[in-house]
Amino acid sequence: NVTLTNDGFTQTLTADQRELYHIYLESKGNRDYLFADDIYANESGGPGYTIPGEALTDETFRRLITEAEKYLGYPYVWGGASPETSFDCSGFISYVFAASGVRDVGRLGATSLYGRCTPIAPQEARPGDLIFFEGTISGEEGITHVGLYVGGNHMLHCGSPIGYADLTDSYWQNHFYGYGRLYE
Repeated sequence: NVTLTNDGFTQTLTADQRELYHIYLESKGNRDYLFADDIYANESGGPGYTIPGEALTDETFRRLITEAEKYLGYPYVWGGASPETSFDCSGFISYVFAASGVRDVGRLGATSLYGRCTPIAPQEARPGDLIFFEGTISGEEGITHVGLYVGGNHMLHCGSPIGYADLTDSYWQNHFYGYGRLYE
């Protein structure tokens, strides 16, 4: 019998190693052409966003964001779906909705999450809605990424690591698929 434990790559690094790792991510090891627009190889902006106060008056969103922010900085792990394994994008969203008590949909992929949503127009999006992207994984078609919309043109998502992202960034604009409301 073999037991495998995934503590996440960055969890095993010393403080000095983690600092070097972040420098390599930021400089892309002086080989930025190897990383291109791959969100899984590029570090997210981190926790540099403040949730609009009016968004926190919605009890459902407050429960979602309270749960989601517990995992800021966790690394992206393909197939991950819990704090013990860390998360991938859809594992993170599925877990946050269930652990917050908002809605347990089981462990779904991004496309399946979209299938459980009511599609909504961008101007109708509100904090707590999901935002979907296509073409974020080379060679994959259809919906390939999902994040939690938090208002103010930002999302909280499992990139590398879990953090906030500015939706006005050209990368997200170029890969935008649509918004969906899961919890109604």
